[in-house]
Amino acid sequence: MGVFDSWFEKSARGVAQRSSRRSAMAKLGKVLVGSAMLPLLPVDRTAYAADAASSASGASGAAASGASDDPMSCDYWKYCAIDGWLCSCCGGTSSSCPPGTTPSPITWIGTCRNPHDGSDYIVSYNDCCGKTSCGKCFCNRNERERPLYKLSLDNDINWCMANGNSNYHCSVSVLLGAAKQ
Repeated sequence: MGVFDSWFEKSARGVAQRSSRRSAMAKLGKVLVGSAMLPLLPVDRTAYAADAASSASGASGAAASGASDDPMSCDYWKYCAIDGWLCSCCGGTSSSCPPGTTPSPITWIGTCRNPHDGSDYIVSYNDCCGKTSCGKCFCNRNERERPLYKLSLDNDINWCMANGNSNYHCSVSVLLGAAKQ
């Protein structure tokens, strides 16, 4: 028997004497659960902050007044808590996903004031999933955003993690109804 074979045999016998199948299965289970939890980690989409700053700087006065009626503009009133690429610039509308993508079943919500009637509306923001990022009309508005411990009010998460294909493409805003006062 060679030196390598002898060393490997002693090592294998030592491991077998110090461990059991249960401990090996427990370690394997921890690795599997840990790797399954990896997609649940938040995804930071601030890599395109320069694009967002340049697109938002063009009409920052309109954002303050909420006067924009253009769904392709970050200043559109329904986008008060949106974070991502606007689907209206990516082949969809402000409230529907582009062809070839599906809305995430989980969302974040915001309350936006319509400047035309002065009423507050509850808005659901959905990520459209299934394709790579659109890359057009990045918008990051954080009005009334809550810290990460209140997940349903936080826009910094890749909500596509609940889909079969977790690729993020763009975001839409859907009016749920008038906010009660």
